[in-house]
Amino acid sequence: MALITADRERFPDTPWQLVETRYDTDGAGTLETLFALGNGHVGIRGAHWAAADVELPGSFINGLHEIWDIKHAENAFGFARTGQRILYIPDVNNFTVVVDGESLSLAESEALDYRRSVDFCTGIYECRITWQCRSGARVTTTERRAVGYASRGSVGISLEVATDRQVSLDVTSSVINRQDQPVEDHSVHDPRRAGRHAGRVLLPVRLDGGDGSLRLSWEAAESKQRVGIAVDHWTSAGHQPFETLVDQDDSSVRYVLAVDADEPFRLEKSVSYAAGRTFQDPEIDAAAVAEDALRPVSDIFAESEAHFRDYWATSDIVVEGGRPGLQQAIRWNLFQLAQATARADVAGIPAKGVTGSGYDGHYFWDQEVYLLPYLTYTNPDGARQVLEFRHGMLPEAKIRAKELSVDGALFPWRTINGLEASAYYAAGTAQFHIAAAIAFATNRYLWATGDTGFRDGMGAELLIETARMWISLGFFGKDGLFHIHGVTGPDEYTAVVNDNLYTNVMARFNLGAAAALEHAEITHEERQLWQAAAKRMQLPFDDRMQVHSQDNDFMTLEAWDWSTPRSKYPLLLHFHPLVIYRHQVLKQADTVLAMFLQWQDFTAEEKQRAFDFYDPITTGDSTLSACVQGIMAAEVGYSKEALAHFTNAAFIDLDDTHGNTIDGVHIASAGGVWSSLVCGFAGMRDQGPVPFFDPRLPAGWDGLAFHLKIRGRLLLVRVSAGAITLTVQEGEPLEVDVRGQRLIVAGQAVQVHLEPVAEPEPTVFPSGLPTASIPVVRGKS
Repeated sequence: MALITADRERFPDTPWQLVETRYDTDGAGTLETLFALGNGHVGIRGAHWAAADVELPGSFINGLHEIWDIKHAENAFGFARTGQRILYIPDVNNFTVVVDGESLSLAESEALDYRRSVDFCTGIYECRITWQCRSGARVTTTERRAVGYASRGSVGISLEVATDRQVSLDVTSSVINRQDQPVEDHSVHDPRRAGRHAGRVLLPVRLDGGDGSLRLSWEAAESKQRVGIAVDHWTSAGHQPFETLVDQDDSSVRYVLAVDADEPFRLEKSVSYAAGRTFQDPEIDAAAVAEDALRPVSDIFAESEAHFRDYWATSDIVVEGGRPGLQQAIRWNLFQLAQATARADVAGIPAKGVTGSGYDGHYFWDQEVYLLPYLTYTNPDGARQVLEFRHGMLPEAKIRAKELSVDGALFPWRTINGLEASAYYAAGTAQFHIAAAIAFATNRYLWATGDTGFRDGMGAELLIETARMWISLGFFGKDGLFHIHGVTGPDEYTAVVNDNLYTNVMARFNLGAAAALEHAEITHEERQLWQAAAKRMQLPFDDRMQVHSQDNDFMTLEAWDWSTPRSKYPLLLHFHPLVIYRHQVLKQADTVLAMFLQWQDFTAEEKQRAFDFYDPITTGDSTLSACVQGIMAAEVGYSKEALAHFTNAAFIDLDDTHGNTIDGVHIASAGGVWSSLVCGFAGMRDQGPVPFFDPRLPAGWDGLAFHLKIRGRLLLVRVSAGAITLTVQEGEPLEVDVRGQRLIVAGQAVQVHLEPVAEPEPTVFPSGLPTASIPVVRGKS
C-alpha cells in the first residue's frame, strides 16, 4: 500500500522538502526512516522526541559493530565464521516535556496543529506541534535537528517551548542506550531485517556528568570497538539544570521552571560522537576526543546549510514536466545519497546508509555497481575513498581466496570488517561477481577522473588481484572455451549455477582491464592467459529462443506459476529456496544488467530480445531491479515501460513498496534513481573512447538537466524532446559522442538535434517448453 502518494494532503507535493501535515500512527516506523538525517558517518532516525510516539528510534555510526561466532547447524570447511552487526549507538534524540503536570505526547495529548519537515536545501529537520493542554494553556513545541559535515561526528538539536500563558515546565533531555534494550528479533521472520544480540553489548567505560554536561563512553563486548559521546546543554536566559543523572543506559539533564507567554524556553543540545577502531587503545579516552570536537548548535546548523548549498549547485537533477510529486521524489533520493556518502570518508556505504539497521549495516556489491556511478560523477574524491576502503580489505580477501582454493583476492559478499558475514553461501559467497563489481568501479573511476596515481597503485592492485581470482576460479573446457562453474549471479532466485552470463561477462571485462595495465607485477604469461580467457569466455545462448541464457541450464527450468497471488511475494519469504531455484523466475535483472554495464559488447537486437524475454519473468522482489529494467527499457525504445520502472524505483521507500523501509533507506536503489535519469533517459554511457549520450526522454517530460564531474570538467547536460545541449562550465574542452557524432564541448553551449526514437515491435518468443509438443499417451480405461 502506498504511503506518501496515497495521501497528498498529509504529505504535500513540495519539491524541496518532505512534509507531514497531520499526525497518524500509520507508517510511523517507515516515516522514522524517511525523516532521518545523516552524513555518511553518523545518522539519526526521524523519530519523535517523546517515548510514547516512537516505533523504531535510534542512531548509528557507519562501521561501528559487534561480532559473534556464527553457529552453523551443519558446519563445513570455509563457511563464514564471524557475524557482524551495526550497533545502535547511545541515542540523544529524547525529551520529556511536562506542562502543568501533563506529559506531552501525540499518543495521549491533544494536538491542535502539527507539521514536520526535512528540508533538502539545508538538511534540517523541524517538527512544530501546538498542544491544547489540560490546564487550558496552549503550548507550541518546535524541535530542530541537523548533523555536522565539517565536524562529521556532530549532532545539533534545539527544542523551543512557547506558551500563551504562564505554565510550569519540566523538561528532561536524555541519552538512551537502545542497543541493550530488549526488543523483538525481526530477522527470524524476515532475513532482510536486522537481528539482535542475546547478551549485553555495550559495556560502560566512562560515565561522568554534571551541570548539564555528559561525558560517556562504552566498549562493545566482543569487537572491542568504543564509542564516546560528549553532550552539552544551553538554555535561553541561562536556566540552570535541576539535576543531571548518569547511568549506563539512561543519562539525563532536567530543567524545571516557569515559562511566561512572552519568553519562550529554548534548549539547545550539542552532541559529539567519537567511535571506531582508533579508540580500542585503552589509553585513548573516546569521550575526551568527542569533547574536543564539540560545536555550538548554531555552528552545526550552519555546516549543514553550507554543505547542501554546495551540494545542490552541482548535484541537482531537474525534470521539467512529468507526474506531480516526481521532482520531490527525485530530490529526496538525491538527498539520501548525500546523507549516506558525504562524510563516510575511507569507509564502505552500508546497504541502508546510516538510516537504520537493515541488513545488519553490511557493505555489499551495491556500493560499487549502484552507488559509485553517482559518487564518481558528483563526488569523485568520495568514490576514491570507497575504493581505498575496498583496497584496505585486500589482506583479508587474499586469505579468503585461499580458503576457497582460488588465487588473488576474494572479497566478502557481505561484511563490515573485511570478513565474510554471509552464513548462507548459496546466496552469499557463491556471488563471486562482487570481485568484478569492484574491478568495474575501479575502472570507471580511473576512466572518469584520469587519476594516474590511483591507477598505478591501489587501482592496479584491485584489478590484478581480482583477475587472478577469476583465472583460477574458471577453466578452459574441452570445447576450448573458458567456463566459470558453481556461482550465483545477481539474481538470487537462481543459485550455484554454471556459466552465469552476468558473472562471465563481468569476469571477461575484469580480465581484459587487468591485461591492459602496464604494470611490472604482471608477467607476460599471465597477461596472455588473461587475454585468452577473456577472448574465449563462454556466454550461454539459447538457439531456440535466440536470446542469451542467464546460465547454462536456465532455459531448461520449469516456468514459474504466475497465478501465484501477490500476497506470496517476495517469494523468498513464502517458498523454500529449492522451490524457487528450480523454476524460471527472477528476483532481479541479471542478464539485462550485464548488457547495461557492458553496453558495447551486445547488439541492439540482443538487448531487445533479452529485455523482452526476462522482463516479464522478473518479480522485482529486489529493490535493485526496477532501475536497471527501466534503463534498458529506455535504451531499447520502450518509453512507457521505462517510465513505469523508473517511477517504481523513485517511490520504493517513499511508498514503502517492499514493506521494509522501516529498517532504513534502500541506498543502492536511490543510486539507481540517479543512474536511471543520467544513463536511462539521458542515455549516458562511459568507459568507451569518449563520453557517449543517446537520450530517451519519456513522453510528457519537457526536459531533463544535470551536471557531471568528468575528467576535471564540470559538464552541464540539458535534454529536451528534440535536442541535447552540452556545456563545459569548468575546465578544458571535452570531446563527447552523441549518437555517433563526435563533438568538442567547451564554455559555449553545443546543441545537437535529436530525431525521435521509434518504439520497436516486441519480440514474440516460441511458446511452451521444448517438450510441449510431445503428445500425451493415455492408457486405456
